Amino acid sequence: MASKPKSAHLHPGPGFRVRMNFPRLAPELMQQFLQFPTPDISDLLNRLYAVDPQIQCLTGDHHRVCGPACTVKVFPGDNLMVHKSLDVIEPGDIVIVDAGGSTLNAVLGDLISTKAKHRGIAGFVIDGLVRDLPNIKELDFPVFARGITPIGPLHRGPGEINYPICCGGVVVNPGDLIVGDAMGVVVVPQGIAADLLERLKEHEASSAAYFESVKKGNFSNAWVDQILQDMQCPLVRGVGPAASEAPAEIEKKVDALI
Repeated sequence: MASKPKSAHLHPGPGFRVRMNFPRLAPELMQQFLQFPTPDISDLLNRLYAVDPQIQCLTGDHHRVCGPACTVKVFPGDNLMVHKSLDVIEPGDIVIVDAGGSTLNAVLGDLISTKAKHRGIAGFVIDGLVRDLPNIKELDFPVFARGITPIGPLHRGPGEINYPICCGGVVVNPGDLIVGDAMGVVVVPQGIAADLLERLKEHEASSAAYFESVKKGNFSNAWVDQILQDMQCPLVRGVGPAASEAPAEIEKKVDALI
């Protein structure tokens, strides 16, 4: 009698496991990040912690999310562990799913979204596709993803919950702070959140003063010229093609400008 090959078996452990809990930041600390747009947060994280911009809010520009990451890794096109995440989350969590950026099956639809809203999930961030978007929009429930498809998911596994994942090119650990708005999604590592919050407050004050000055027309691009000078960038004036000039002539013009 034919039997299933052993290579088709699922093996308990890495790749097929669920961690039921993880440490979370204090709610009052996380909520303070809501006052800062994702570009400002990204800037102070040296522009390295924003997920791929193809992962966008599909449910409306008014949606903004901020909460701890419940991380889910699925086999592309399978959402067994997305279903299980509903039993793991606490109200206010954001379920962030590593589906490998798959453009095949959706891993989220209106059924899970409806259940998730009842469980108090703050939203989903999906490195993959979703289905049933019109019905999800009716829920007024935040969903970030790469796009939509009518093709539904499988429910077989494997997968992981609350282990490190990669979403949109950024490593996410369970409990990291996820902030998402109409401009994108940023991951704040849990261990630096408090320090980053203080720097954001300082940055906000200095930026407000600078923008007020710019609105009045009081600004200078001297810093740009300084960078160009430091990098020895030629600044050539005139209407003729610069390529026709000898290098020595270009150097003289540059020296004169400096």
